[in-house]
Amino acid sequence: MPRKKQTVPGSAGRLSVREQIRRSRDSYLLMAPFMLLFVFLTVIPILSAVGLSFTSFNMLEAPRFVGWQNYQRMLLGDPIFYTVVKNTLLFAFLTGPVSYVLSFLFAWLINETGRLLRTVLTAVFYMPVLAGNIYFVWAFLLSGDSYGVINGLLLQMNLIQEPVGWLVDQNYIMGSLMVVQLWMSLGTGFLAFIAGFQSMDRSLFEAGAIDGIHNRWQELWHITLPSMSSQLLFSAVMQIGASFGVSTVITTLVGFPTSQYSADTVVTYIMDVGTTRFEMGYACTIAVFLFALMFLSNFMISGLLRKFRTE
Repeated sequence: MPRKKQTVPGSAGRLSVREQIRRSRDSYLLMAPFMLLFVFLTVIPILSAVGLSFTSFNMLEAPRFVGWQNYQRMLLGDPIFYTVVKNTLLFAFLTGPVSYVLSFLFAWLINETGRLLRTVLTAVFYMPVLAGNIYFVWAFLLSGDSYGVINGLLLQMNLIQEPVGWLVDQNYIMGSLMVVQLWMSLGTGFLAFIAGFQSMDRSLFEAGAIDGIHNRWQELWHITLPSMSSQLLFSAVMQIGASFGVSTVITTLVGFPTSQYSADTVVTYIMDVGTTRFEMGYACTIAVFLFALMFLSNFMISGLLRKFRTE
């Protein structure tokens, strides 16, 4: 007698696509508003930028197809492009990892304090995100005359003989902007890590103590980091977007564009090409390059964090 074929419960892969949609229609209905916004505000603009990157478009006339000319110009005929890419990578690989590590360390240390002090310190660290245009404070601190706070202190301590143009001199402008960007980027990642610490299962630490974990560093490596993989990934993605998308701090403190593009990033260069020169086709080409660079970086970092989680 032939054996009757059994259906494994939950084997959704054996169902047709139509049947899966029918069974999950409530979930799809709940997702529909977000998906519509995502398609119209994210997917369509990205596809439009990719399409316009192959055209010559000045926003006054209809786009004219030029093939790969914009990409050839970007890679072979635009020295400014390589300058702004270098500045962007400096922001990304210096401020990004440093901000990521500092956010985690500050969250770890503050989480060990009492409830009231933890609340106050969390508000202080998140204040740069809540504040609006707080760059005027840094403009006052980094003022290039003797009335600037930093110059005034250095002059009083006889560490310098004359005021330093922190936001004018090309020898100091990148370092000054990196300090400001680092301070501004601590808030979001810090808050994610604090939330991760507060939501951890305390029984894991009790089990770890039974298994031979005796100090905080062992707890951090063997319990805390594996348990916070979601927060680590979220903060990494946010830091990538913040470090590759630096623009406001530059345009507010230094100007637009900067002298000889010494402190411009890819984002500010896109703004210059698109809104000042009205070369939208070429601006879209640079935007596509930035999108590919961010996607590749996000993919690599996500892979590293997933590998750490599995180990």
